Amino acid sequence: MFDKVIAYTDGGSRGNPGPAACGIVLLDSQQQCILARGFFLGNNTNNVAEYTGVIKACEAARQHHAQTLELFSDSELLVKQLNGQYRVRSPLLKPLHEQSLTLLNGFRQWKITHVFRESNTHADRLVNKALDAGKDVVEKESPPLKASEPTAQLPDSRTKPLRLGGLISGSGRTILNLLDCIRQGQLHAQIPIVISSRAEVTGVQRLQNAGLTVQVIRKKDHPDVETFSAALESTLVEANVDLVIQGGWLCLWKIPQRFHHRVMNIHPALLPGFGGRGMWGEHVHRAVLEAGCKVSGCTVHFCTNEYDAGPIIVQRCCPVQDDDDADTLAARVFKEECIAYPEAITRMPLPPIWSC
Repeated sequence: MFDKVIAYTDGGSRGNPGPAACGIVLLDSQQQCILARGFFLGNNTNNVAEYTGVIKACEAARQHHAQTLELFSDSELLVKQLNGQYRVRSPLLKPLHEQSLTLLNGFRQWKITHVFRESNTHADRLVNKALDAGKDVVEKESPPLKASEPTAQLPDSRTKPLRLGGLISGSGRTILNLLDCIRQGQLHAQIPIVISSRAEVTGVQRLQNAGLTVQVIRKKDHPDVETFSAALESTLVEANVDLVIQGGWLCLWKIPQRFHHRVMNIHPALLPGFGGRGMWGEHVHRAVLEAGCKVSGCTVHFCTNEYDAGPIIVQRCCPVQDDDDADTLAARVFKEECIAYPEAITRMPLPPIWSC
């Protein structure tokens, strides 16, 4: 565990856009190297690579439980944008900028400073190594965290686990991922109830086999959305749920006041793009590919009574490869979802729902 981590980041592409990579070097407060890695990013721009370096450095620093992060980058534009001196106008960079700030604000203190390239040679070398290899490279990496070790974002002030209520309409894999995080000690929570809007989906049996209580509440069994929503609310309240987690939930319901900012959803794209009615699953990934995007990702947001319209909590990005189809892109995005949802939940030190 390191209270303070110093990070040097760099990114670049050969062609802009072209083959791209980023490099990160993490040092402890005694200037000893604890991590040095290069990440190959496929075809991307210089600026995307620079921002991805910052994101990778933040994620690595958090894995080491850092409370303070001091960053150095030789991209003057990036530094001024993250320090609020320049606006981010590029739609390609806006989600990366937002994700970077979200991660940085998760530290007790952070600072980012511009340095000249001559002072950033190690990170620059890692970029070129990853580009030459066409894959990620590792020069130094500290041992992985033990499953029993809490992450930097765990809400230590909670004396009781957060009670999560899951809503599914499909395979239930999002809830299973959260259950894995709970059982590995990475998420201070429990799942007393899962509600499925469909009886025949695989998620019902999979979650029951995993030891969870699953109840089917179908929209078509209710005369209107009001009674359907009331049935959901009653079940969630009976289970003393603190936070509702939608994972592949396809039904719009009227969220009652007691659950205001207590319902989260994860969307397989970077909202506000590629959201709204009908935009779910492979429909989203096909739209991203048809639009020619070079970056996609996922968004965890609070739910309102409109599709994909609530405040954003966490976003994570991943590259779109030239040879991607909807399935390969979906698999890459889901890896980010498995990180983003637990991260969003650990930011919610909520009082019990029944005290509201």
